[in-house]
Amino acid sequence: MPQRLGLAAAHFAAFLFGLTGVLGALIDGTPTLITFGRALFAALTLALVAFFLRISITRNINRRTLRTLFMAGLSLTIHWVTFFIAIKTGGVALATLGFASFPAFITLLECLFLKDTIGKRESFLLLLVLLGLLLVTPSADPASASTIGLAWGVVSGFSFAVLAVINRKSAVNLDPVQVAFWQNLLVAALTLPFVFGDIGMLAPKDYGWMAVLGIFCTALSHYLFVFSLRALTARTTGLIIALEPVYAIVVAWILFAEEPTLRMVIGGALIITAAVFPKKT
Repeated sequence: MPQRLGLAAAHFAAFLFGLTGVLGALIDGTPTLITFGRALFAALTLALVAFFLRISITRNINRRTLRTLFMAGLSLTIHWVTFFIAIKTGGVALATLGFASFPAFITLLECLFLKDTIGKRESFLLLLVLLGLLLVTPSADPASASTIGLAWGVVSGFSFAVLAVINRKSAVNLDPVQVAFWQNLLVAALTLPFVFGDIGMLAPKDYGWMAVLGIFCTALSHYLFVFSLRALTARTTGLIIALEPVYAIVVAWILFAEEPTLRMVIGGALIITAAVFPKKT
């Protein structure tokens, strides 16, 4: 596959990932309801993909894999709900930058649970993330909506890091489409009891945005990410995907006039630098 096609796929995936926050702001629903809709549409789409690609969604499923998938699905649920809370509270830019701190949490969790060591390089990157978060904090008042929104974004980043560590520690012999399908199905199941009475209360346009969120920003974006790896190295693809906050901030600036301050730009640059910093081999 031509490298140019792989680059296009990776950048489009990053754009779709970044569009998640924008759609979360557009949908007039609770964070839990948005999470349910996103997961449901994604699970239905992935089921169709599995059918047409002849991938069995039940192959190698047993009690052990179900436990792993449940813990991963729970972490993904917390990640999405807290991310949309951050969007509704502090705006797209702050929520996305708060979430972008997740590589630092992955480092800490791997040290605690996988017995990895934190060297000078890792300590430096953690310091970069901390400094970046301090710079993007818009107010010294911890009770301000923007500060609370950023905090929820950081919680979202932490829960995503937990998801990543679970997937690394408890790798299962499943196709990526299977994993994505079951995790999204579990998210939909976990959130359904909390939104059952609200499902029919949204405007038609909100259901449309939910469909876009689930089909394009979840199912398609993950497919494009995997597709790009056929022509690019994981390192190159990771660098491009790390640009997700940039796409999100630019789109939010255009649509919602959320103009980033100079401090936010500098802080965001530090956080993204920590995310794309070359890893040890």
